[in-house]
Amino acid sequence: MRYNRTELPGNIGFSSIIDEKFKTAGLIVRFITELSGGEAAANALGIGVLSSSSAEYRTLAEFNEKLSSLYGAALNTFARKRGDVQVLGISASWLDKRYAFDGEDLDSEMLRIIRGCIFEPNAENGEFDADSYMITKNDLLDRIDAELNNKRGYALSRAAEIAFRGEPAEFSCYGTKESASAVTSAEAYKAYRKLLETAQVEICYIAPKEDPAVLEMFRESFGTVNRNSDKVTFRSVSPAKTETVTESDKFDVLQCKMVMSFKTDLDDAFAIKLLSTIFGETPVSKLFMNVREKLSLCYYCACRSTYAKGSLMVDIGVERQNIEKAKAEILRQLDEIKQGNITDEDIESALLSLDNALTQIGDTPSSYSAWYFERFCDGEIVTPEEQYENYRKVTKERIIQAANSLRLDSVYLMLDKEVQA
Repeated sequence: MRYNRTELPGNIGFSSIIDEKFKTAGLIVRFITELSGGEAAANALGIGVLSSSSAEYRTLAEFNEKLSSLYGAALNTFARKRGDVQVLGISASWLDKRYAFDGEDLDSEMLRIIRGCIFEPNAENGEFDADSYMITKNDLLDRIDAELNNKRGYALSRAAEIAFRGEPAEFSCYGTKESASAVTSAEAYKAYRKLLETAQVEICYIAPKEDPAVLEMFRESFGTVNRNSDKVTFRSVSPAKTETVTESDKFDVLQCKMVMSFKTDLDDAFAIKLLSTIFGETPVSKLFMNVREKLSLCYYCACRSTYAKGSLMVDIGVERQNIEKAKAEILRQLDEIKQGNITDEDIESALLSLDNALTQIGDTPSSYSAWYFERFCDGEIVTPEEQYENYRKVTKERIIQAANSLRLDSVYLMLDKEVQA
């Protein structure tokens, strides 16, 4: 595998990842901007519509027919949140031309299609085509509804809203259903143009062979855009509240949810990740073995850390009568780690889990893209093997220090309606 990154004018990065084992090529273009509650929905719609049509392929049917003719090539858009940052993008994958019949130049065809989607969308007079826009808008509204119906995911979103209130990270990457419903085609087009001109751009090309034409296409295409972009700050540590805040909602659920948000200002990503893994990320973690298995206080129990915000969240599915018991036991298990009650076996189990996850990077083109984008955001490009060595260097003392740096910031409870609080 070979990785290379090139800086283009206008705050644009181009990374190529070449691995001869792949039989497909892939391209991901990310537009990165500060997350804003007022602009999130318009941004998501402005980029989202790019995968439904273009100036050349005016309808979704024409667009999909063209992709199908290229051996089932795929092109999609996405919107995600990373701390205080909204990451929007377009991703494409297609068969490497070595495997095409009659020597078809699939690479050139896909580059032409991608260029058309990004730089020549299906728009006139300052707004997107009405049919293409409505398809995208309905898809986004369905996605927002789906997140609301996923109660565990919704609980995590509400917990983030409470923990990061007053910060960009409190908002969803899609905006609210109300804000998305209100966005017009003209407003979405304006948001698209703003992102094209001002967002930080990161492009990733993954293929079995180098193709200089990809870099040149983007150099030429962005050269026609009046770019005025500043670099995004990817890490913005959230300060812990002076007193723990608890908020709750009531839903028609049989199983209550609790999310406990902790915060840390410790700048030791590797120790925090090991702590999180030991605490609650594996089936042999402290939370799983004690809160769930030994005491049967919850249905599920998991932990996840977000270095970009200096946060760690524990989320559980729990009966209402066990909420306080589960909360107390979670805090007790954290206190155990703070006091140094972790074994070499605990650390080795965590390292094995991390090693297993790291060895899977590179199995797919998308895993490579995600890995190197995250490393770029973290400010240091390292291989998975180098990252594992960073984890191995973490001492027990650093893990204890990470645990002692955590402060309980807020608690979110999703309660059932049947029982009165």
